[in-house]
Amino acid sequence: MTSISTLVLFGLSAPFFHKHEKFIVSVFFPIFAAASLVSFAAGFLAVSGGITEKMILQAGLPGLPFHLRLDPISGFFITVISLLSFCVSVYSVGYVKSFIGRESVANMAVFYPLFIAGMLLTLLADDAFIFLVGWEVMAMSSYFLVIFENKIGANRRAALLYVVMAHAGALAILMSFGVLAGFAGGFETFGGYTFDAMRSATIPPFWAGVAFLLAFLGFGAKAGIVPLHVWLPEAHPAAPSNVSALMSGAMLKTAIYGILRVSFDILHVSQLWWGELVLIAGLVSALLGVLYAIMENDLKRLLAYSSVENIGVILIGVGLSMIFFTFQKPLMSALAITAALYHVMNHAMFKGLLFMGAGSVLHSTHERNMENMGGLIHKMKWTAPLFLVGCLSISALPPFNGFVSEWLTFQAFLMSPALTSQGLNLLIPLGAALLALTAVLSASSFVKAFGISFLGKPRSENCATAEESPWSMLIGMSILAMTCLLLGVFPTAVIGWMSNVSTALAGETIAKSAGGMGWLWLTPVAAERASYSAPMLFLGIISVVVIVFLTLHARKNTIHRVKPWDCGYGGLTSKMQYSSYSFSMPSRVIFGFFFRMRERVKIDLARTRAPEFPAQIKYSLRIRDRLWGWLYKPVIDGVFKLGRHTARLQHGRIHVYLAYSFITVIFLLLFAL
Repeated sequence: MTSISTLVLFGLSAPFFHKHEKFIVSVFFPIFAAASLVSFAAGFLAVSGGITEKMILQAGLPGLPFHLRLDPISGFFITVISLLSFCVSVYSVGYVKSFIGRESVANMAVFYPLFIAGMLLTLLADDAFIFLVGWEVMAMSSYFLVIFENKIGANRRAALLYVVMAHAGALAILMSFGVLAGFAGGFETFGGYTFDAMRSATIPPFWAGVAFLLAFLGFGAKAGIVPLHVWLPEAHPAAPSNVSALMSGAMLKTAIYGILRVSFDILHVSQLWWGELVLIAGLVSALLGVLYAIMENDLKRLLAYSSVENIGVILIGVGLSMIFFTFQKPLMSALAITAALYHVMNHAMFKGLLFMGAGSVLHSTHERNMENMGGLIHKMKWTAPLFLVGCLSISALPPFNGFVSEWLTFQAFLMSPALTSQGLNLLIPLGAALLALTAVLSASSFVKAFGISFLGKPRSENCATAEESPWSMLIGMSILAMTCLLLGVFPTAVIGWMSNVSTALAGETIAKSAGGMGWLWLTPVAAERASYSAPMLFLGIISVVVIVFLTLHARKNTIHRVKPWDCGYGGLTSKMQYSSYSFSMPSRVIFGFFFRMRERVKIDLARTRAPEFPAQIKYSLRIRDRLWGWLYKPVIDGVFKLGRHTARLQHGRIHVYLAYSFITVIFLLLFAL
C-alpha cells in the first residue's frame, strides 16, 4: 500500500507544478521508479516465502469495506508489473522530456502513476468492489494516456475504441462477480462480494459456467484475445511509447491474472470445457496475431499485434493446465501453468524492451513506418543491439528467455498422451503444430522488424541524421535486456522461486523435478523425458564468439573492409534493398485469405519510352482485418443509423420537450401500478 499511496499522492500533486515541467520530469519519474521498486520487493518476498497477508480498509461504502490480500498469485504479478514499471519510469526521464513545450507533461505525470497504482490495486483486491475500483482507475487513466497527444485525430479515435471495449469488458466482469456473489451470500444482500465468500460458496455447474464465461469474455477483452483484439493495434501505437510498454507488458497481464484468479482460485476449474475454450482461444489468437504482425509496416502496430500472439501463447499454457487439472493430473497441470506464468514474465520483459526500443527510434527519427527507416544500426549504436536482444527473446531463440517458456509449453503438449479423451488427443497435437508454426512466423516477423528498421541504408533524411537516445532511456532498456538474458540462462532458479504460485493454482509444483539434476539442467518432469542446459549453451555461444574474434584479430590486416558488390550498377542505394512490403510478400501469398487486401500497381510511361521501360512504378497495398468487417463494422453502422433516427427527436421546440416529459411520467405511473 505504501507504493500505491506514493504513486497516487505524487500523481495528484503534479498539476501544482505544471509550470515547472523539467522539475516534474527530473523528480517525479524517479519517485515513480522508487515506488515501483518497493512494490517489486513486496511481491518478490510474497512469492518466495509463500506469504499470504490480508487487510481490511474501512474506506468503501457503509458496510462494504475494502478487502486486500497479498498472496503468491498476486505477488507474482506485482513483481512482474513493478519490475517493468521501474524500468519504464527510468526510461521516461529521458523520453518524456521530448514532450516539453509540445504537450502537457503534467497530464502525463498525473495519469501515469495512477495507471500503475490502478494495476497494483487490482492485483491486491480481495473483493469485487475494490477490484472493479482498481480496474476502472487502470482503464480510465490509460485512456487519458492513450489520448495524451490529442491533437491527432487517429489518437482520439483509438482512445474512444479502447474505452468502449474496456467498459464492455468491465460490464461482463461485473456480471460474473454478480453471479458469484449471489450464490456466495444470497441475492438479497451484499455479503457475498468478498472473494473469500465466493471461494467457499457452492455454485451449481450451470451458473459456475456462466460466471466463468462472463469473466473470460471480460478479461479477454482487456487481454486482446481474438476477436476482441481490435482496440489493441489502435491504442498501443497511439499512446506514448513508455505508456505502450506498460500497456502491453503490464496491463494485459492483469487480465491474465483475472482469468487465473476466477477460474483456479475461486471456481476451482470444475468443468473440462473451460480449458478447451481457453486453449482454442489461445491457439487462434497466437496464429492470427502473428499473421497480422508480419503484414504490418508500422513498427508499433507490429509490436501491438505481436502482443495478441503472445497473449495467445500464455492462454495455451493456461488452457492445457486447466485440462490437466480436470483430469486430476496435478504435476502436468503445474508444468503447463509454470510455462504460462514464465511466458507472462518473459513477455513483460521483452515486449517492454521492444516498445521502449521503438520509442527510442521514434524519439530520434520521428518515424514509425519501417518503409522510411533503415541504416539505424550505424546511428543508434546502443539502441540497435538492445532492440536486437528483444527480437531474439521474442523469437524464442536460446539462450534468451522466450525459448524457456515456449519449450516448457511444448513439453506440456507432449504430456497429452496421458489423457483419456480421444477428442483432446486429436486437438492437442494439432495445437502443438500450430504453436510451432506460430514460433516460426514470429521469428520471421522480427527478422523483418530488425532488418528493415536497422540494417541497410537509410530510406529517409530523418534516419540518415538520427542520433542516439538519452542515457536514461538506454539504462531502462539495458536493465530489461539483461533481465531477458538472466531469465533465459537461469530458468531453474526462476522456477524454484515460482513454486509457491503453481502450488496455489494447480496444487503441485515442478520445482523439484526441474532442478533435480542441479541448477545447470532444466528437467521439467524427468531427465529421461527431456532436459535443457541454458548455462552450458550460453557458455558455448560465448566460447565460439571469443574464438572467432581472436582468430580474426590474431594478425593485423586479417580483415579487409571493402564496398559491397553492386553488380556493376554504380553503387547501392536504398531503393535496391528489401522493403517491408517485399519481405512479407511470401506470407501474404500463403495466408492472404485471412485478410482483405487491395494491391495497386500504377505504371507511369514516358512518351519517349517503350512499355518495357517505365519512367516510374507506384505500388500500394492496403490490408484490413476481416474480423473488423464481419463483427464490428455492422454494429458501428447500426449505432450510427440509430443515432440519426434518434436525432429527429430534437426539434428545438419547448412544447415538444414538455410532451416528452408528460408521456414519460404517464408511462412511469402505469408501470408503478
